[in-house]
Amino acid sequence: MLEPSELQFPNESNAEELSQLACLALSDDEASSEQDAGGTPDKTGYPDPVYVMAANVFQGIRVETSPEKVLIKYGKEPLRPLSSGSEDESFQHLAYELAFSALKYQGILETILIDSCIFPSTTIPDHLSSLIIVMLYDFQDRKFQARLLSDNKQCIVEVQEVENLLNSFKTKLAAALARCRIKHDALSIDHILPETVRNQELRASTLPLYAWINTLKISPEEVYFSLKKRGYTKVKTVLHIGGKVFAVDQHCYDVLIFPSHLKSDLLNIDLFKDYKLIFQDKSRSLAVHSVKALLNVDDDILMVNTGSWYTVAHMSNLTNNISKIFVCGVQSQAKHPDLKNLFTKMGCKNIEILPETFLKDNRLQKVKVILLLPRCSGLGISNPVEFILNEHEDTDLLKDFSQGGTSEDKLRFLAQQQYAQLTHAMKFTKAQAVVYCTCSVYPEENEVVVKKALEFQDHGTKIQPYRLSPPVLPLCSLKEVHSSADKFFRMEPSEITNGCFLSVLTRERDPSETVSVKDVLARAAAKGLLEGIELGKSSKREKKKKSKTTLPKAPSTDSKGIQVKIAEFLNRETSENASGSQAATTKTSLLQKGTAPVGASSQARKPSKPAANPLVPAFMKNTSLPRPYERPTNFVRPRPEDKMVVLKPVEIVLPPVMFPLSPPPGIRPHIPAPHFYYRWFAPKTVVPGYHSTPPIARKGEKPKGNLPSSFLRHRRPWRVCVVVFLQGQEQGFFQRGISLKARQPYTRYPFFQS
Repeated sequence: MLEPSELQFPNESNAEELSQLACLALSDDEASSEQDAGGTPDKTGYPDPVYVMAANVFQGIRVETSPEKVLIKYGKEPLRPLSSGSEDESFQHLAYELAFSALKYQGILETILIDSCIFPSTTIPDHLSSLIIVMLYDFQDRKFQARLLSDNKQCIVEVQEVENLLNSFKTKLAAALARCRIKHDALSIDHILPETVRNQELRASTLPLYAWINTLKISPEEVYFSLKKRGYTKVKTVLHIGGKVFAVDQHCYDVLIFPSHLKSDLLNIDLFKDYKLIFQDKSRSLAVHSVKALLNVDDDILMVNTGSWYTVAHMSNLTNNISKIFVCGVQSQAKHPDLKNLFTKMGCKNIEILPETFLKDNRLQKVKVILLLPRCSGLGISNPVEFILNEHEDTDLLKDFSQGGTSEDKLRFLAQQQYAQLTHAMKFTKAQAVVYCTCSVYPEENEVVVKKALEFQDHGTKIQPYRLSPPVLPLCSLKEVHSSADKFFRMEPSEITNGCFLSVLTRERDPSETVSVKDVLARAAAKGLLEGIELGKSSKREKKKKSKTTLPKAPSTDSKGIQVKIAEFLNRETSENASGSQAATTKTSLLQKGTAPVGASSQARKPSKPAANPLVPAFMKNTSLPRPYERPTNFVRPRPEDKMVVLKPVEIVLPPVMFPLSPPPGIRPHIPAPHFYYRWFAPKTVVPGYHSTPPIARKGEKPKGNLPSSFLRHRRPWRVCVVVFLQGQEQGFFQRGISLKARQPYTRYPFFQS
């Protein structure tokens, strides 16, 4: 504590000069304050616990000078904060902001204290030096006005005494600040800072808020509806837009963006209180979405150096509590109950916390994807205080931000740690992908580390090596496409987002596991799926690979018989539009002319080349088939190939459908009929009065009025589920005909005949 007898005031001989400089400083400060955003209320100061917390933070991150240049000594013992204030998150945020601001202006504030003769003329205990620095910054930020607090219930004696000291030196402090500004030719104290620090402060002032939706508790549509009820409007971008608006992020579909000035209003919404919306930096959302794009069903995930537990919860949301998520490095057992309680409130059930620090464990044998978030310089972040508090990062980052860069020694140390963690992650034998993410802008922590790890990975093991994969996130601008040309995903720090670097490493495919088309067909034939379909001859290399595995051969006689049946079915399907009566009258004569004796199928007359059908498999195109002598009853329908395109499933009720006998292959139909696939369902009710639909005549042939009685076999309708495979102009033709036939089944339409 400061005793009144310990304060020694200097001789004030130049009072007039000091008053003029003080007036200059105050007038300039007032002019600069008028240039700020309008409507901003005047600063009134902070409660006493905030100053104490800020002094303790500043004590740990201050810049130390050489012993011969030390003019102000700082103590090593921290001040004792009040328990109630230290537990308040709002107080904590204010204290870190105040400590970081004092750190940026540490040199200027020390100069002002010495120039105003507070040091070394007054005897001040060393442990109060940090408190004087942070309170002096706030004092000059308030234009040397008195602190105005409605109720300061938590009074601290040390804070009150330092405040009285600064008020007594108010004029000298203002004059010292004016001389410092004149010396640096700066309009305000902010212009004395390095340009990199000023740009960072400018980005932090405009950086929007990012929040991801907890889909385990609420759907995105419900979130939109709830926000609209509270007066929020959904827009495409929140940049340079005032009012209550929000937008959906382009890279992450479950991330919403809000303007920065709405944070206090959003924190009072039930969506945030009930963990349905969670504030978090976008770089962490990009990392977990990259992992999600690499996952298969039931793949386990290993997360290393996650920082915020919200990152783990977001990963659990994207996996929908299916994949197992292991988190390494939680050494404090006391945090486990709090973490479990947090995850329970958020609905996360697939998270397992490991106290080990990224070591191989039997529980990690099924891990397929590893998310690595190593410690980095973090200079891509615009608001370091938010990043440190939300991601539980080290406060030493504030020292680098205050100086606008990281020292070479620290950068080299960080790069070595990152390389060691990345190479260790690549040694997990079951893992198939590694996602590496930092918030650094230095290539030494990003591209250099990844390329070095790929270059020196162990190729002697039996597992396949890793390779660099393209980004799995959507590229939403031409700039992102150009920046990702080398397969790295980068986001530069800007007024809308923090900086981020992402790299995806995946294992190369094993050449022995490469499966060709013929291998697939051979495996299918071995399982009896092809029912005797002959396969082409395999190459010599494939024969050597398959020498250890023998496939059972189907009998030749059965194979030929099945192929004949398949050909008959395909030939019959191509002539679906032929007249039933014509087929019935010409069946006998054509079969007698074209049927060969049994056993002479190889010498049968070859039919003329039918019309090309894209649905006919390639192995059936050059096969000469024997003439059928009876209607096939059991046939194998070929599976549709990739050329088929399912246009639209249609369910209609038609009169009884008769399968006409196939015309001879030598007679080529005018237009090949499209293929239909039928599923028959027995009707629930019998509709009397249904009769067979008149057959569709060929072009140029008169339709017949009466049908033989043998065609009227069914007196009740059948429900037909038709899936149409059409291409080109046939699509509109068939759909138009089907719609008309469904409405008027007994009416003839000319386009069904052509």
